Amino acid sequence: MQYKLSDFGKRFAGKIGIAELMDDLGSALSADPAPLMLGGGNPAHIPEVQEIIRQRMVGILDQPGEFERLIGNYDTPQGSAPFLDALTNMFNREYGWGISPENIALTNGSQNAFLSLFNLFAGRFEGSQRKQIMLPLTPEYIGYTEVGMETDFFQSRKPHIEHLDNSFFKYRIDFDTLSIGNEVGALCLSRPTNPTGNVVTDEEVERLRTLTRSAGVPLILDNAYGAPFPNIIQTEITPVWDENIVLCLSLSKFGLPTLRTGIVIARKEIIRLVSRMTSVFSLAPGSLGPALALELVRSGDIMQVSREVIKTHYGKKSQQAVDQLQAELDGLPYAIHKPEGALFLWLWLKNLPITTEELYHRLKAKGVLIVPGHYFFPGLNEPWKHKDECIRVTFAQDDEVVSRGLSIIAEEIRSLH
Repeated sequence: MQYKLSDFGKRFAGKIGIAELMDDLGSALSADPAPLMLGGGNPAHIPEVQEIIRQRMVGILDQPGEFERLIGNYDTPQGSAPFLDALTNMFNREYGWGISPENIALTNGSQNAFLSLFNLFAGRFEGSQRKQIMLPLTPEYIGYTEVGMETDFFQSRKPHIEHLDNSFFKYRIDFDTLSIGNEVGALCLSRPTNPTGNVVTDEEVERLRTLTRSAGVPLILDNAYGAPFPNIIQTEITPVWDENIVLCLSLSKFGLPTLRTGIVIARKEIIRLVSRMTSVFSLAPGSLGPALALELVRSGDIMQVSREVIKTHYGKKSQQAVDQLQAELDGLPYAIHKPEGALFLWLWLKNLPITTEELYHRLKAKGVLIVPGHYFFPGLNEPWKHKDECIRVTFAQDDEVVSRGLSIIAEEIRSLH
């Protein structure tokens, strides 16, 4: 029997790039032998961080009744009250934001937060008016792509490409073509950007704050990789928040990806709506992530660990990967986006004779998984060859896996030229 699906349901029965890609990556991981995973977004297993989390878990287990309470009681839809208090105190102490716990909500991961936020500010409005989420700089996070409840949910802007020395380049917001019309419900930007590792400067963020404030729409800043934690960022930036900013953070890249703990900081009325949506979608956010991170936040150690351990770890791995690619791709027409943060290198394979989708399948057959670049341009529907000339690779895996994978990638690219 074939059941009929709603229009919304048909979207998931059809071809959805991110879902198919994740299925593909997940199936490949169960293969024997497992492929060289340079395509996922899993953070590194950093021993120092894992030991901190392990000791916190031991402390919970050793405290009578604490484990039972943790696994047996729902938190409120807004999230763990002690954790909200700890976050409030830390942000006010470090940055003077003047927030209260009513300005923060927890969600079951950042993806869940964006589902709620994007559909609050975009979609169908009174009088048949439709609004969209504007992405002022693409390429942008693949996970935004399918969260809209309506079709034609995003509008995006092509970047200005700045060519740098040593085969580097950098995307910058093209402010000359950026205007916020009545059809825009909110702007969203990841910082650092997944997939490119781009870090939008403080000056550019300030210009976006001015534009969104004038247009009366919120600026959503996705700090899943950024400051103050996990601080996977190799340049200096200033964390910012005001009542026109919706700031999203996460514990995933700190080292707790499976515990799905997203953090939203926003105006109180937005937090109330996000919390109500959480109560409908999943009753309450999970409790284990906040419990394991509570003392780290209370003490402020989460910022120190991020700055001294996590940032240093990924900075070293990024430089190793860049050095290897520059050596093995020498003489070929390529460029690497300036690696300023996150877990990835973004390769621009100029004049590649095949699409990066085809390259993905060729590399998969050789036991290496990457992500083709065209997935990272939600809302940019115009033809642009550049979208099919880029790939994302992660350097977060073990050094041997990354090194072998990059060598196979370089060998395949060289063979195509």
